[in-house]
Amino acid sequence: MTVRNFRVRAFSASTPEESMSYIVAGIDVHKKVLMVAVADAGQMDPEFDCRGFGTTASELKHLIAWLQERGVAEVVMESTAQYWKPVWLALEPHCKPNLAQAQSNRARKGRKTDFKDAQRLVRRLIAGELILSFVPEAEQRSMRTITRRRVQLVRDRIRLHSQLECLLEEARIKLSSVISDLLGATGRRILTEIAGGESDPEKLAARGDQRLKCTPEQLRDALTASPEPVPRQLLGMYLEQVAFLDGQIEKVSLLAAETMLQYQDAITRLSAVPGIRVISAQQIIAEVGATAASFPTARQFSSWVGASPGRQESAGENESSRCPKGNRYLRRVLYNAAQAAVKTKNSSFQTLLYRLLPRLGYKKTIWAVARHLTLVIWKILHDNVQYEERGEASTPQANKRRALRLLQELRKLGYAVDFTPALNPSLADDFRRSGRPSIRYCLENRCT
Repeated sequence: MTVRNFRVRAFSASTPEESMSYIVAGIDVHKKVLMVAVADAGQMDPEFDCRGFGTTASELKHLIAWLQERGVAEVVMESTAQYWKPVWLALEPHCKPNLAQAQSNRARKGRKTDFKDAQRLVRRLIAGELILSFVPEAEQRSMRTITRRRVQLVRDRIRLHSQLECLLEEARIKLSSVISDLLGATGRRILTEIAGGESDPEKLAARGDQRLKCTPEQLRDALTASPEPVPRQLLGMYLEQVAFLDGQIEKVSLLAAETMLQYQDAITRLSAVPGIRVISAQQIIAEVGATAASFPTARQFSSWVGASPGRQESAGENESSRCPKGNRYLRRVLYNAAQAAVKTKNSSFQTLLYRLLPRLGYKKTIWAVARHLTLVIWKILHDNVQYEERGEASTPQANKRRALRLLQELRKLGYAVDFTPALNPSLADDFRRSGRPSIRYCLENRCT
């Protein structure tokens, strides 16, 4: 490719003061070309050295040699689709790479060129104005690739299941109305017979399991229609594709188990949390690591996931608390885990659901439970501890709130209810000594 090499003044500053040299490079990434700008961050008035490269393996070697020749210590690039990944892999052993969100490096309309984008990356990195993305180590990236591929395969299977049901409805086969799972053991036996050319309802119904909830008459009635040759052929193709996807999912699951064998202890500890099972635990570890070492606090982890309320502040007022996008793979896992966790009887998650549901509604409450899950997950991974289910909150304050709530419910129903709370040992001693209720007793039991 044609190489362009020139210098351009970046800043206009009076009396530049020289300081320690620290060379930074900005790369505007495209599918076929890389536009690179290099400058010294230690100068008040640096000069940019700009050059273009290709994206092939040989061009990346030339890029590395050129950066090393200029003593580049740190590189920043935009997260352009998947094109940044080969560049990252090539630069990772030689310097410190940074990945910036493209939105944080936008130019004014009509003032955008490739080399100016690269220069702007350098300037904003020095000023700390870029939003940098978290890129894990190579091993964790490999685990992410495996678990995310499994998610894609499962989605493909769900999509194929819907398409298969549509095909059966068009062929007037009402099998999904009488059995719960089209691709279960009974459903596959019947569909395989239909795809093979069988059209007798009696023979097809005989392939059904005795444990089906529907009666044999209902099953025969659902299989009365005889499909045309084309739907039969398409049905056979769908079944072959489902079998292929099932095999792929099994292989990827086995590969994930082999890759994460060394993190079995962390997976076991996460699986003890209500709503989280082995597959979800594997996805969590693939996204954040076995120790969540990249997140110093639980709040930072929750914010990165996208489970914490956002802030849109203007004039001292928060206009919106909508959650940020965060990590969409973890958000999916946490949302599903939260819906399962609240169904665990006498758990802290179910208690949280009952406490927030009247005020927030179901969806917001589930996200509140998901945020609580992020705090628990961070604690388990970061501090290497076991999960301990303590059940419903049993503190005096929680008991008092519950008693008052129940009393209010009874009064709303028209009952004239009054009660005298039993004295615990410490309060009974105070009462015995003074002959009257103590201040602490009155405060805790709303005495007058």
